[in-house]
Amino acid sequence: MLARSVARKGLGRQSNLRLARHLTSCAPASLFCDATRPDGSSRVQLRWLHSTRARKAKRQTTIDLDEFPQGAIEVASDKLPPQDEEPEYPPLLQQVRNNMLKFSHCVLLTRVGGFYEMYFDDADEYAPLLNLKKSKRKTQKGSKRPAVSMAGFPAYQLDRYLKILVQDLSKHVAICDEFVNEAPKKAKGELAYTRRVSRIVTPGTLIDEHFMDPWENNYLLSIHIDPKVLKSPGSVGVASLLNLPRTEVGLAWIDLSSGDFLTQCTDIASLPSAIARIKPREIILDTIFQDPQHSRIVSVLQEDGHIITFQEPSQQPLTVSEWIPMLEAVVEDFDIDDFNSSEVAAGGSLLHYVNHQLLGSTTRLQIPVRHQADDHMSIDKNSLRALEIRSTIRDGTFEGSLLHSLKKTVTKSGTRLLIQRLSAPSMSLSTINNRLDLVEEMIQYPQLRQDMVTLLGQTFDSLRLVTKFTVGRGDADDLVELSKTISTTSQIAESIREHVVSRNAIPIDPTNAATEERRRNCLPVLEKRFELAQPQQLAKRIEDAIDEEGLSEQHRIEDDEAAEMVELSQDVLGREAGEEDLKPLPKRVQPKPHMIAPSFKSAADGREDVWIMKRHSSKTLELLHGKLDSMTQEKIDLEQKLRQLIGTDSLTLKWTPNLAHIGHVKGKDVARVTKFYPKSLSSSKSTRSFQIPEWTRLGAQLDETRFRIRNEEKRVLGELREDVVRNLVKLRRNAAILDELDVACAFALLASEKGFVRPILNSSTSHHIVGGRHPVVETGLRDQGRKFAPNDCLTGEKERIWLITGPNMAGKSTYLRQNAIISILAQTGSFVPAEYAEIGLVDKVFSRVGSADNLYQDQSTFMVEMLETAQILKEATPRSFVIMDEVGRGTTPEDGIAVGYACLHHLYHVNQSRTLFATHFHALTDMTRGFEKLGCYCNDVAEEPNGSFSYIHRMRRGVNRQSHALKVARVAGLPEEAIAVAADVLAQLKPVQKDDADASQTSSSYAFGA
Repeated sequence: MLARSVARKGLGRQSNLRLARHLTSCAPASLFCDATRPDGSSRVQLRWLHSTRARKAKRQTTIDLDEFPQGAIEVASDKLPPQDEEPEYPPLLQQVRNNMLKFSHCVLLTRVGGFYEMYFDDADEYAPLLNLKKSKRKTQKGSKRPAVSMAGFPAYQLDRYLKILVQDLSKHVAICDEFVNEAPKKAKGELAYTRRVSRIVTPGTLIDEHFMDPWENNYLLSIHIDPKVLKSPGSVGVASLLNLPRTEVGLAWIDLSSGDFLTQCTDIASLPSAIARIKPREIILDTIFQDPQHSRIVSVLQEDGHIITFQEPSQQPLTVSEWIPMLEAVVEDFDIDDFNSSEVAAGGSLLHYVNHQLLGSTTRLQIPVRHQADDHMSIDKNSLRALEIRSTIRDGTFEGSLLHSLKKTVTKSGTRLLIQRLSAPSMSLSTINNRLDLVEEMIQYPQLRQDMVTLLGQTFDSLRLVTKFTVGRGDADDLVELSKTISTTSQIAESIREHVVSRNAIPIDPTNAATEERRRNCLPVLEKRFELAQPQQLAKRIEDAIDEEGLSEQHRIEDDEAAEMVELSQDVLGREAGEEDLKPLPKRVQPKPHMIAPSFKSAADGREDVWIMKRHSSKTLELLHGKLDSMTQEKIDLEQKLRQLIGTDSLTLKWTPNLAHIGHVKGKDVARVTKFYPKSLSSSKSTRSFQIPEWTRLGAQLDETRFRIRNEEKRVLGELREDVVRNLVKLRRNAAILDELDVACAFALLASEKGFVRPILNSSTSHHIVGGRHPVVETGLRDQGRKFAPNDCLTGEKERIWLITGPNMAGKSTYLRQNAIISILAQTGSFVPAEYAEIGLVDKVFSRVGSADNLYQDQSTFMVEMLETAQILKEATPRSFVIMDEVGRGTTPEDGIAVGYACLHHLYHVNQSRTLFATHFHALTDMTRGFEKLGCYCNDVAEEPNGSFSYIHRMRRGVNRQSHALKVARVAGLPEEAIAVAADVLAQLKPVQKDDADASQTSSSYAFGA
């Protein structure tokens, strides 16, 4: 019998055990039993020593070699993947890679020390767009793997690059920050830092970024439409949403920076106008709208430049009751049944999206407010553009817009309120009159207005400030600004109280008692809305706790560090790229490793004791600062004692990043100190550093005390943050009152400077405006030293429609726009540019003035014009105000006249709206003679004997059949030869036109009952 033994000495314990496991797993169950081979040959036994865990304890086992499996060992069908000898990426790059896979829809910015960096494809794609230097980073020293692309920028420049990525490129950005691992984790071999995505930034979820527009809301809008209702034959290629089924649409939008939360129920036809009013930065739609059959809705949103994000619907949509954890303190009158199903669906989708982007961070939104269409004047999308409410048509700029002309507000949040009111004026007579009363009070008492403006200018944007605290992002600077705002608010309330007392001392004029009494109540009612008791206590706690001088010193240090980082940033990136990339760079430009500021500073990092909290802000801080002062004095005493003992005047006790707490001498004292401290930590020809045990122990105690002070400051800061959140509702309500005062003071200043008058609003359907002016055009003319020609507008029961004719450039379009703007201003709560204005409430303003083609949507100029006209004819009501200019001009004269007449006929008989209709189709004046409530008005040209002319902008009753186009052509600079040819052709056409006019008059008398 042949036997083989495997000695423990040869294989060792671990090899022996591995071999035993392998044999056990491969051999059949009878391996360890005697068996006979098929050919009858003798058995061969295999013998080896089996080692147990007991030292020198051995067992002997015998196995027949014949029973050992013969041939190739079968391998399982599921093969293991080939194992690489080296890890795929080093830990940092692996963390980055994992986050890029998890947040594949985002650009990933990873915090690495004092920088934010991009790697892999993100660096390749976005480094050129951000104008960043792109380099290559080797995965490991000596690795055969290709180098990884990387680019980065200093951490303090995050806002700058976020603006480019989020606002300019409309990207979603995942911010991956560093979090220090605890000591036990480090002991287990884990990295010093864990990097995880703390927030996703999108265009609609900005909170406190410095690049946010402070003058406008940053809205995130969610739209809910039931896709089943939209399924109809031919809905994919419709040119207008008016042709889609009239289905209900739910809207919900929020501004995370201020906490505003609103909802609205509208319909598919009104959707573009509602979105234009809201002006969202980002729109959320369910992924089902990526289906081609719903492409028309998506294209309508995209053609207006909106950023659309598609979101998978939540498995369990949020109900209104589930909104409450994300809201501030819910008031008693908050009724969840006020919201219909489409609003609930839109709101649930919106909050689901916000929760996902904030990655678990909490926020406290204001109680959702329903935007009721009946409570506000509707200004459709085309009118917002044509009337240039927020921006100009030509350039899309703020300068030259109505808002630019009206903006006299001094606070950022006040400007946002002004924009909201201009975009959605009120339909409530009581609300409008209350606003006008406040404006009139400020006009009558200019000293009060000046006091209010001065104090308001000292406040900060508290709506956005307090929202930062709800997401845990408010810092000491924000607390100081909030404290100052609360103190200023108290001064404003006190000024109002003093004014009310002095005002009430004046007897009321009995001839105007009702109006005067109502106006006297506007400020007392406003003052009673202030809630200042608890906010004032909060302001006192903040003032007592935060050391503003220390805070300023901290900012100075941070600014100095930032200036150093600017110079080092690109060089550090070069150093990070690897040795090969550094070869062409001179050594003098390569930064030293210790010059890179880490994102986390330990207690001993830096010796400047700059504290942002006052010593008495907590008892613990008082004790710690006392202890620190005592140890600091102890350090001074120790230094003096050592100097005397050793006889060295240059001895200093100091701290360095590399050597920690050391003693340092220079010059002739270097030789003297060797006797006492022979061991040197570092030395040069003239200096020497060494360790002093007493100073090491004392320095460690100093570091520990500093660390505890930092932690206690953080704790106190956290308490103040909690106090802000507890006062959240009161602070927001007070901020809303300040905004109302700001807008009222702005309107009062505007009226005083430009001669606006208080409008009279009533429930009729008429306009009675005397001496109306266009506020923007008037300002432009005044700057040129010219005077605006005012005009009257008297539409209503006697004449619902004014059909206006006249020469080119005589001001017809300006006249149309100014009357629409006066209506908007009146219902906004502002005085208006006129000598007298009595206006019946307007529910909708429509404008068809000026057009341009839309080649992207394959729409000609005439098609765009007809789409706008269709919107008016289908949506206008008897309470609406409509202005239409040059309808039908984009086609043949015959077709244009037909379309123009059809519009007039529909507006007169069906819509019955107040309408100003300007045209160069003079035949329309003849065709509408049978319309009793239609009046014809015109302006004219005054010609001088020498050939010069001037426009008469004043409207008069009648028809002007001369457009004087050649005069405008000459002013525009057309060659005289061309003008002469045009004059000859016009002279030949005039007899024909006269015959056509006579024929059309006869035809109209027969066909239209004139």
